Amino acid sequence: MNAPDNRPTSVDLTLVGRSYAPRETYEVTAVKIAEMAQALGATHPAHTDPAAARALGYDDVVAPPTFAVVIAQRAEQAYVADPASGIDFTRVVHAEERFTHHRPIVAGMRLRGEVHVDSLTERAGLAMVSTRTEIVDDDGAPVATVRSTLAVRGEGR
Repeated sequence: MNAPDNRPTSVDLTLVGRSYAPRETYEVTAVKIAEMAQALGATHPAHTDPAAARALGYDDVVAPPTFAVVIAQRAEQAYVADPASGIDFTRVVHAEERFTHHRPIVAGMRLRGEVHVDSLTERAGLAMVSTRTEIVDDDGAPVATVRSTLAVRGEGR
């Protein structure tokens, strides 16, 4: 049995508390919602039929709850791609995702996400990176909060 590899990762642990402002607006469309619903196997007609969604009180088709990850991961890319983060995405394993919805995501919304680096810990050559993405609409009103944890392996792991 090999000894554990305890070499540190290249992740910069001093970035806790840093925020990355939204760089783009994501336009939610009925087509994107339908594609996500199909990929997830979400068959409720409110995801693809505007009449079914309106019958439930929505303005247009409604996204499955995990659709928020699309916006969150686009926003999170600002942190991951920042050379200061030290994250080599080829060494990343997605560990956890949690969603808090303040209101449903429906077609026609324009959304932005601001990423916050909430915690960074390192043990035995593995960095655990926890981020929080606050998703808002064009008026700045909250839509969802997505909390992610990434496991970043060190070299040689």
